[in-house]
Amino acid sequence: MEKKERQSGEAPRTMPPALFVLILGVCGGVIWGLARWLAVALSFTKVPQAFLADPWIKRASLNTFGWHLAGLGMFVLMTIVAAFVYWLLLGKLAGPWPGFWFGLAWWALLFGIGPATGAIPPLRTIGWNSIFSELCLYVVWGLFIGYSYAFEFHDESAREPAKADSGEQPQPAS
Repeated sequence: MEKKERQSGEAPRTMPPALFVLILGVCGGVIWGLARWLAVALSFTKVPQAFLADPWIKRASLNTFGWHLAGLGMFVLMTIVAAFVYWLLLGKLAGPWPGFWFGLAWWALLFGIGPATGAIPPLRTIGWNSIFSELCLYVVWGLFIGYSYAFEFHDESAREPAKADSGEQPQPAS
């Protein structure tokens, strides 16, 4: 049926944007929250997993399993909010660049305001490894949100090579 819709000139059906953004936020939050959890576990960053609760909870108690799970949940909620913000502000833009800048903006926001609110330790104490690890994580997180949204609502699949639609197997370069 999808091919009939495309042949007749109609746009392919997609799910409602609000539902897609909610699912995108949950999936992105779980995926990149677990990636962030791994970065914390491997000591790539000194920013605690539950950094969003840091202003209200003693930092020493944030390193328990319960707070790690709570931190993952808070990261999922933050990602849902971010996905809705992306939809409202940048939803009309296509391609990967809006997502790149979106992730960079979130990193700048969190690391610009975070030390003043107590959510993130002062930048001079966390070191360059933490700063760059978090920067990379947020850029890829923003790319995931932006490109997932663009792929769903801006027909990004049309930018793929024509051989992908014809079912031909690509030939290796000789």
